[in-house]
Amino acid sequence: MRVLVVGYGMAGSRAVAELRSRDADVKVTALGAEPHRPYNRILLSSLLAGKVGEDDLAISAAPSGADVRLGERVVAVDPGRRVVRTTREEHEYDALVLATGGLPVFPSLQGLDSPDVYAFRTLDDCRRIVARADGARRAVVLGGGLLGLEAARGLAGRGLAVDVVHVGTHLMDRQLDGDAGRVLARTLAGLGVRTHVGASAREWTGNALHLDGAVIPADLLVLACGVRPDTRLAAAAGLTVGRGIVVDDAMRTSDPHVYAIGDCAEHRGSVYGLVAPAWDQAATVADRITGGRAAYRGSRVVTRLKASDVDLAAMGSLETGADAEVVSFADPARGTYARLVLHENRITGAVLLGDNPAVGTVVQLFDRDAEAPADRRTLLLGRAHGADPPVAADSPALMPDAAVVCRCNTVRKAAITAVWRAGGRTVADVAAATRATTGCGGCREAVCGLVDWLSMVDPDTRDPDTEVAA
Repeated sequence: MRVLVVGYGMAGSRAVAELRSRDADVKVTALGAEPHRPYNRILLSSLLAGKVGEDDLAISAAPSGADVRLGERVVAVDPGRRVVRTTREEHEYDALVLATGGLPVFPSLQGLDSPDVYAFRTLDDCRRIVARADGARRAVVLGGGLLGLEAARGLAGRGLAVDVVHVGTHLMDRQLDGDAGRVLARTLAGLGVRTHVGASAREWTGNALHLDGAVIPADLLVLACGVRPDTRLAAAAGLTVGRGIVVDDAMRTSDPHVYAIGDCAEHRGSVYGLVAPAWDQAATVADRITGGRAAYRGSRVVTRLKASDVDLAAMGSLETGADAEVVSFADPARGTYARLVLHENRITGAVLLGDNPAVGTVVQLFDRDAEAPADRRTLLLGRAHGADPPVAADSPALMPDAAVVCRCNTVRKAAITAVWRAGGRTVADVAAATRATTGCGGCREAVCGLVDWLSMVDPDTRDPDTEVAA
């Protein structure tokens, strides 16, 4: 069978790896428009901040037997002939996987064709911003969502004074309520990032962003106004398109020989735009193409703000109904905010901002749709007055074997323990065996903690000449 994967980013490269791991008889060809080997897009903000190098973004080499062609852009798909045309040649397929990702959204703003205006989406975008930031003093970021705040914190980490302009009523208004948004703004202000909400940008003049009634001087403008699914190839090919490329539970499009995954796919009305759902979808597609019956039922989304000195986790929906229980706690002076929404004693939405030792527990309860403890204070504050903390991911000894440590790859504590029993002694060993830490990187601290804990509780099997890598 000839399988063609269009797009070789985080979703496409995972689909190739999943296909090659299942069936050696499948001929897999991947076409990537970018000239780079696949990289972890989630870590671009860390690259922007100078905390990691480009080598740290690399995901993996192409699996054995896969034909990967970088810098080859697809210009058309012909489902009738089962042919994909690139700028160089045509490729025939028996099954086609579209992993075309997303496109940055550009605002209606005068002056976007002026110098010193940069999108923030790709590695090349990040390189251009870094090159300009080295000689700059002030930057303005347009967009106060997840990507914009990560870009802002990255630029502030390089020593620039940063302003964030957001048209919404508060920061990250898709994930947070107003109270959390205001606490987050206060936290960012302490880190050198000023925010302007409810603000409409009118013009960039090359040295300033003009708002309604205000002017923000800056040396560069970074656009982080959101991402929309790249459906151009699918729409031109006559496939059904809504917000994204519409797929069923098998990740099939309206053509049974064509699949779509990742940022470009719309499943049951949802476009996730996150790595964990994309990798679940890639596994489903690989199983289906190789004769399996896997079905993707959707994902329980947890959003983490990956910015230095900002601890934020948001999950589920904060919408409430007549039967909802809402509990919250706010301490703006310390940058702490917590809000939980529960239905029938289960967490259906939550925001945790600031240092909260219960965040691991809340994520586990949400992921597993498990019953919450009767004393809600243990989840809001990490411990009730005069009580011990709840059983949490922060305590490896108490963490159940079924607890998910790496959400991107669905790696449980039991799998990490099994790597240790098999002789793996470092975080790198765990990553190689399970893929933990290779997604968003948010689980690295937990994996390090587990490896350190195992070295203490299981000393007899440890090589005394081997150091645990943190």
